[in-house]
Amino acid sequence: MAKIKPFKGIRPPKDLIEKVACLPYDVMSSDEARKMAEGNPNSLLHITRAEIDFPIGYDEHSDEVYNKSLSNFQDFQKNGTLIQDEKEMYYIYAQTMDGITQYGLVAGASTDDYLNDIIKKHELTRPDKEQDRMVNIKVNNANIEPVFFAYPAVSEIDTIIKEVVEGKDPEYNFTAEDGFGHHFWVIDNDEMISNLTELFAKKVPFTYVADGHHRTAAAALVGAEKRDNNPKHTGNEEYNYFLVVHFPDNQLRIIDYNRVVKDLNGLSKEEFLSKVSEHFNVRNNGGEIYKPGKLHEMGMYLDNEWYALEAKEGTYDDNDPIGVLDVTILTKTILDPILDIKDLRRSKRIDFIGGIRGLKELSKRVDNGDNEVAFALFPVSMQQLINIADSGNIMPPKTTWFEPKLRSGLVIHSLED
Repeated sequence: MAKIKPFKGIRPPKDLIEKVACLPYDVMSSDEARKMAEGNPNSLLHITRAEIDFPIGYDEHSDEVYNKSLSNFQDFQKNGTLIQDEKEMYYIYAQTMDGITQYGLVAGASTDDYLNDIIKKHELTRPDKEQDRMVNIKVNNANIEPVFFAYPAVSEIDTIIKEVVEGKDPEYNFTAEDGFGHHFWVIDNDEMISNLTELFAKKVPFTYVADGHHRTAAAALVGAEKRDNNPKHTGNEEYNYFLVVHFPDNQLRIIDYNRVVKDLNGLSKEEFLSKVSEHFNVRNNGGEIYKPGKLHEMGMYLDNEWYALEAKEGTYDDNDPIGVLDVTILTKTILDPILDIKDLRRSKRIDFIGGIRGLKELSKRVDNGDNEVAFALFPVSMQQLINIADSGNIMPPKTTWFEPKLRSGLVIHSLED
């Protein structure tokens, strides 16, 4: 069962929250981070992307950048940009998109749960990206940014969160530049804190990494390393936990994650369409965007026209948690055998576009000459993600896209006791 813990959050005063809060480090380049933080000395990007305080092109993985992250973190605490709460508490972080709000419980998740597979994963991680975040965590001795988890919804947990939300005004309440709302409450009631800890221990068998596999792996590995290096380890130290926002699975929505490919692997348009039609029923939709309406339907944009693709029987296996996915069908029938894209993670001929950008972004990426064909996919369901994680399988690369992204800077978890 899942183990969670309240903690003494480090966070901004109300009047600075909109200055401090920022997008997670891994959704932007250094240049984009530099522009986002321009003229704002309070942005958390000075800690999460400290290379922005150096000349353009400076090595973001250098010791100087990591040390600058620490000095900025220390300065933020000295000047009152960040203040640590005096009591161990849980927090509620809610996000609003398109008029729908999802409510997450902010808590320390257990490093042991990660190592013992209570925390389920559905993506592979890259050692170089793990190492970068491990260094950032170790240098600052804190989880600066949260990770996005899902858990099987529990009505009693919903009731407590509802009571808090309806019982008092949020500590933070703002709309970011992208139009998404961010709302934050403090749970300081001892009975509620105790009940939440107990409910997770009794009614939440597993939690699931939704977004942030590298941050999760890095945080858990740092905790394990600290444990191994502490001869007086008891299991109660703060480093045994890391910063997570837990959302009930029935409130989450995964949006589509689409593909564009640079060329047709030497085929003419007619040859390519002929090969595609071996595995799909193909219908020309003309200039009208085709958005897939159900599993095993795809949209394809090629030469100023949209096509509706319906996967033929035999191209998928509805009883296989991986084989049922449209990303798997696309890879097995088109990307690999026809377009000769063997490794989605490393190929320079394919790019991935989150559905938040809309399907017009696909046609734009083809019409501007950068790519020759685009594929619009039906989004994976939360249940499919859980089925894959429970079965011990790994999702194909770039399968899930969650929105809204968690803002960093609402609360930080220190690893110091």
